[in-house]
Formats: sequence, C-alpha cells, structure tokens
Amino acid sequence: MPDTLGDTHQSLADLVYLRLRERIIEGEYPAGQRLVERELAEGLGVSRIPLREAMQRLEREGFLTAQARRGAVVADFGPEEAEHFFAVRESLEALAASLAAQHATAAGVRGLERLLARTRKAAEAGRLRETVSLNADFHREIVELSGNPLLRDMMAPLDGRLRRLFRLTSDAETSLPMCTEHQQLLDAIKARDPETAAALARHHVAGTRAFALQALGR
Repeated sequence: MPDTLGDTHQSLADLVYLRLRERIIEGEYPAGQRLVERELAEGLGVSRIPLREAMQRLEREGFLTAQARRGAVVADFGPEEAEHFFAVRESLEALAASLAAQHATAAGVRGLERLLARTRKAAEAGRLRETVSLNADFHREIVELSGNPLLRDMMAPLDGRLRRLFRLTSDAETSLPMCTEHQQLLDAIKARDPETAAALARHHVAGTRAFALQALGR
C-alpha cells in the first residue's frame, strides 16, 4: 500500500485500518499474535502515524488489545466474547429489521433481493468465503434500509466483528439454510410487517448464536 501524495492523511489511515482488519478477519493475523508497528509500517509502506490511528481504531472495535510489555496483540474471539456480542446484536438486529419493514424503499428491497440472490449462488457453488462476506453484507444492508442514522452508527463497529465471527464459525452446510432464513426475513420486510420481521431477526440471531457457540467450543 503506497503512501502516495494523492492520499489524504485520514484516507490513508482508513486504508491501513481496512487492510489490517481484513487480515485479522481472514485469520492471517490469528488471535494472540503480536503486531509490531515497525514491521507493519515497513510492510504496508506507510508511516507510523496513520498506522497508529488505524491500530487505535481496531483496538476500540475489539480487534486488538494492548498488553503490558507486548504492545498490540490480536484479540481473542472466544465463547465469552461471542456471548457479549450476540446479547447486543439480537436487540439491534430486531430493531433494524422492524424499521426496515416500515421504511425500506422499493429500490432498497430490490437491492436486498439481488444481494440474497448473489449469496445463494455463491453458497450453491461452495464459495464459502464469498458467502460469508455476502451474508454480512445482507445484515448491513438491512441496517441501511432502517433509515435510522443513529442505529447505523451504533451497528457500524459491530460489522467487522460479525464478519470475523462468520469467518471463524461458518461452514458450507450452514450456507443454504442461512439463505432460507434471510429469504423469510426479506419477505417480511417486503410485506411491510415490522413485527414479523423483528421476530424473524431475533430467531435468526438466536440460531446463529447457538451454532457459533458450539463451533467455538461451548
């Protein structure tokens, strides 16, 4: 990632953040690995200032943790962390689905349909990495369709954790059933039924929670 004169300081920090976050999500930097500023700066071709900003953001979002005498270390995402995550996510996802059923535009619904079609196609082809990413995109799009900027801001820091969790716990056998549940949720949003949409979202998150905790060893 070249530190070109055309990049603003903030955009460069964002690029570094996205690159490091992706490496953590994909497991290139596993839990417990120490991230050394000098090595990262040299490898990414950036100065330490945008790198530090990116790492501070990753720490705030739960990807990194600061340890005495070790510096920045990739945070664990075990059963306890997953429990905390799902406790928050269940309520917010239900709210997002309910609001989306009330406020989504026809164009927004069509976009959600196209996204689900791509997800199903990837799942049927066995492209797990793509399926996982598209599943997370589906949830993020529902938040966008809620029309609530405060909810969007609250959910944004959870997006990366969701992607990491999906990457850690998803497998090919769960991909198509996940698409079926997403279709039911989409149908409720399209039908302008906020109560059903919220109930389906809660059910979906509860099912994901049970599977994830099992995969994480609880």
